[in-house]
Amino acid sequence: MSNTKDGSYLSAGGEFTRDQRYIATRITEDGRDGYPVEPGRYRLVVSRACPWANRVIIVRRLLGLEDVLSMGVAGPTHDARSWTFDLDPGGRDPVLGIERLQEAFFARFPGYERGITVPAIVDVPTGQVVTNDYAQMTLDLSTQWRAHHRSGAPDLYPEALRAEIDEVNAVVFADVNNGVYRCGFAGSQEAYARAYHRLFDRLDWLSARLEGQRYLVGDTITEADVRLFTTLVRFDAVYHGHFKCNRQKLTEQPVLWAYARDLFQTPGFGDTIDFDHIKRHYYEVHRDINPSGIVPEGPDLTNWLDPHGREALGGSPFGAGSPPAPPRSDETVPAGHTPLAA
Repeated sequence: MSNTKDGSYLSAGGEFTRDQRYIATRITEDGRDGYPVEPGRYRLVVSRACPWANRVIIVRRLLGLEDVLSMGVAGPTHDARSWTFDLDPGGRDPVLGIERLQEAFFARFPGYERGITVPAIVDVPTGQVVTNDYAQMTLDLSTQWRAHHRSGAPDLYPEALRAEIDEVNAVVFADVNNGVYRCGFAGSQEAYARAYHRLFDRLDWLSARLEGQRYLVGDTITEADVRLFTTLVRFDAVYHGHFKCNRQKLTEQPVLWAYARDLFQTPGFGDTIDFDHIKRHYYEVHRDINPSGIVPEGPDLTNWLDPHGREALGGSPFGAGSPPAPPRSDETVPAGHTPLAA
């Protein structure tokens, strides 16, 4: 998720098109791009508001990489220039020493003209951004950082299932992850209608797929579940109203609602979710959609903890592995921002 240069998000007169030009540098086991996997060398910069960053937060938790890849959390809002570290003392990231993520981008690419996006991984010794390619980032954490995974970590991208995971991810991205934005940022009634029907047709497809199986691919959680979850968990709080994705709320779609609750209650998923940051970001930043900047009080979030009954479908989240330890004290979502017990 990125800032825009002029503060405008609506696509004048037509369909929203996401800028997909990311920094493609990879951190790999063999260091082929000049950045080898190395514990303590890199810092992951995220915002808990952002669904794309939320994916990496979840994967990092599930794989147990907290001690080898530190994490800086930007505030839930930003201006036209950049995400800022306003949650930290003095407004500076304590490891990178910068006030704005923009500084890390400019350190490597002076005058960088594309979006300053989260998630981003920064090389701590040089202060330079390495990559903001969020889709590749989570796959690399699963495949390139394997030597540093915790004992019992799940295989989120198993070789035998990669083709199917990639296929599911492609349609979920086009129609759901990005589809909600295509609704919200549409610049014409026609573009909105196309995006709206495409979104709900795909949600119906997903509901049919998940009616008889607990997870999207295979019988344990995979990368595919992570990618769908971060959109579903924001659906009623933001997308239903703010982005006009209002055929139904998630809570009115029984299969997807139970599936989302199942994941939310799985360690590593719901304990990364900050509903306060999520709502503040969308409603305060997108002023061309919500000029008043008023953040809604609802919806009621306690129902995320209701029983989901999905265990009856078989499978188990971690297969032969085990759940991650509770979040570190310095990475715990504040109690007032989540329905989970403090």
